[in-house]
Amino acid sequence: CTRCIDACPTDAIVEPYKVDSRKCISYLTNELKGSIPEEMRPGIGEWVFGCYVCQDVCPWHRKIGPAPQDHFAARGEEVRAPDLIELVRMDEETFRERFRKSAIKRTKRRGLLRNAAVALGNTKDPRAVPALANALLDPEPLVREHAAWALGQIGGEGARRALESALPEEREEAVVAAIRKALSDVDES
Repeated sequence: CTRCIDACPTDAIVEPYKVDSRKCISYLTNELKGSIPEEMRPGIGEWVFGCYVCQDVCPWHRKIGPAPQDHFAARGEEVRAPDLIELVRMDEETFRERFRKSAIKRTKRRGLLRNAAVALGNTKDPRAVPALANALLDPEPLVREHAAWALGQIGGEGARRALESALPEEREEAVVAAIRKALSDVDES
């Protein structure tokens, strides 16, 4: 069976029983502490914490059924389909309170907001532009970098204005590069 190989959004399952963890959405969104490689961002889709595509398509996994332990049970809509705009606006105190008893706290706020920005860029929803523009002011360079990328993916005049406004104030080289790249992406759309 090759269902998991065929279904993997980032081609992380390179052959039966072999995963390239550097491409795995669970690794990219949960374990990677730095910048998500730009070429991997589109494949992440709207996942912000892990990925279960391979498990969802696996016929063997379906036979096992849900885990009996409460800590594996679904934690509700907040985790399965979070409001991405709300996530990218989240401050440190809200993050700590909302996820204090959740594995999501492992990503830290900067990691979760990075992931939310990538997901918003993949939705290309122009309603996200104000929240992403605000994220360009975040104290975390990692968040600013990914917010810039997302704005470049969404495009439009609002995204352009936000990026142009942030560029003169930005001092982090990676974020400056991301803003410049995002501006060129907006120009091409």
